[in-house]
Amino acid sequence: MTQRAVVLLSGGLDSATVLAMAKREGFVCHALSFRYGQRHAVELEAAKKLAVTEAVEHRIVDIDLRGVGGSALTADIAVPKDRAPKQMAATIPVTYVPARNALFLCYALGWAEVIGARDLFAGMNALDYSGYPDCRPEFLVAFETMANLGTKAGVEGANWKVHAPLMTMSKADIIGAGTALGVNYGQTHSCYDPQAELACGHCDACLIRRQGFVEAGIPDPTRYV
Repeated sequence: MTQRAVVLLSGGLDSATVLAMAKREGFVCHALSFRYGQRHAVELEAAKKLAVTEAVEHRIVDIDLRGVGGSALTADIAVPKDRAPKQMAATIPVTYVPARNALFLCYALGWAEVIGARDLFAGMNALDYSGYPDCRPEFLVAFETMANLGTKAGVEGANWKVHAPLMTMSKADIIGAGTALGVNYGQTHSCYDPQAELACGHCDACLIRRQGFVEAGIPDPTRYV
């Protein structure tokens, strides 16, 4: 019996690694991305390339999160630059998008129920400096509970599972694992404030990504401004 999974694919380093991990586990993967009004919408081009490379079905869903705002990624708020790790870890950053991961997972849940999948994969990481509340294990456990209570499949006995294989991995470990699986990180995009397709090199995402490659001892293929 074919075991299907829906994988959240942003086009970034983490989600590309998770897609490769899900495929290694034998899942037939269906990748899901979102055009939500993000300032770094170039990440969707990266997601398209990754889906082609990994030969998986890929859908892009439109959501208007600029109508909600409240984030440097969806409103006219400056993206923090050149912050030290302690600064990144001090508070929830302004790049946090309100309820984004909950919304993304709900869409993934709906698609999974339609295609008969019971497994969702996402690239949440609790060790990242970012400190997003919707990247914690407790959030994913609560989401699984909600899925089992609030879907037809759940009521009929499905056991929904949200896989977050990167949850306790460092960025260097993620890069090492992905490299071993053949992930082409040159196709990924992480920058929050890109210029065309070039990464700024100064936002939190760029700094964390760059340091990860340094610590992994692997050349960084990112094209910076």
